[in-house]
Amino acid sequence: MKKIVHKPAAPLYAAAAVWVLYALLFPLYRVGHFVIVLVASAAVYGIARLFCKDVVEEVPEEPKTTGNPELDKMVSEGQKALEEMRRLNDSIQDAAISAQIDRLEQVSGKIFRQVQKDPTQLPQIRKFMSYYLPTTLKLLRAYDDMSHQGVQGENITGTMEKVEGMMATIVLAFEKQLDSLFGDQAMDISTDITVLDNMMAREGLTGGDAVHQAAQENPVADPQPELDIRNAGDAQTQPPQAEDSVDAGNGITLEL
Repeated sequence: MKKIVHKPAAPLYAAAAVWVLYALLFPLYRVGHFVIVLVASAAVYGIARLFCKDVVEEVPEEPKTTGNPELDKMVSEGQKALEEMRRLNDSIQDAAISAQIDRLEQVSGKIFRQVQKDPTQLPQIRKFMSYYLPTTLKLLRAYDDMSHQGVQGENITGTMEKVEGMMATIVLAFEKQLDSLFGDQAMDISTDITVLDNMMAREGLTGGDAVHQAAQENPVADPQPELDIRNAGDAQTQPPQAEDSVDAGNGITLEL
């Protein structure tokens, strides 16, 4: 929302009224009278401003468009997700969870900025935007709600512990999603280094092919297209169906 401040017109009218009234009673062509009415009108204006406050109007900002509807949707949803993370972070009192939310916000922001720079990477984050990010926010909302109940019951405590145990995996999964966006760039740089080293070696500008050999010994791994926050530390990819469902007792079913 954009705020527009409207200054009241009443103080100006009051100051103008002083000039009109004074002109009817005294001759304004004299310097002394002119100074008097000037001071009087300024005083009236200042007093009127004390009683007449500015009016602040909030109007929706015009959405910025990139010309790409899918990218515009990603930018809008990403901004809302970051704002929700900040709100939840302010509400949740647990220091460890708060630090992990900070990290999620940082990584998510970098993901959105990278895709804005290179919209061709939009397909790589579709599952992230449609499932992983909203599911993470759902878990954090449930955790926040349960943490303010003041009850240490089996359902509440058990669910909160599961969310706490899942957060480290979620952070790692978000970081892997960000890293995967640089897979093509890493491969291009590796190729450029190899070509550059070979050219310099042929021209006798280096001591050999040490860089080329190092690049072969440490090849750049292909980016992982799939991301699974439910088992980021496991080599096996599992479907997004829930392995464990917990009914929190308030109508929210958490999928972990």
